Amino acid sequence: MTKNKDPFIRLSPISEKQTGSVESQIYNLTNRISRLTYHLKLRSKDYSSQRGLWRILGKRKRLLVYLYRENPPRYENLIDQLGIRGLKKR
Repeated sequence: MTKNKDPFIRLSPISEKQTGSVESQIYNLTNRISRLTYHLKLRSKDYSSQRGLWRILGKRKRLLVYLYRENPPRYENLIDQLGIRGLKKR
């Protein structure tokens, strides 16, 4: 897993100095989500991976909610860069 992690950080739109920032955490979770989604397309009955995907999705959602509350312009910029849907507005 560590072999896969390094190329993603270098390709990240977030600088390497900010590896613990909310944006980089969301970016890394998004990469994991895309890899797991591809895996589940090939193996649709892998329920343990499906549960892991749900957990990762929940964690990313909590981080997005936090970023939206703390700094909405950074949130908007990040979802534009990653090409993900924003949070549901109530």
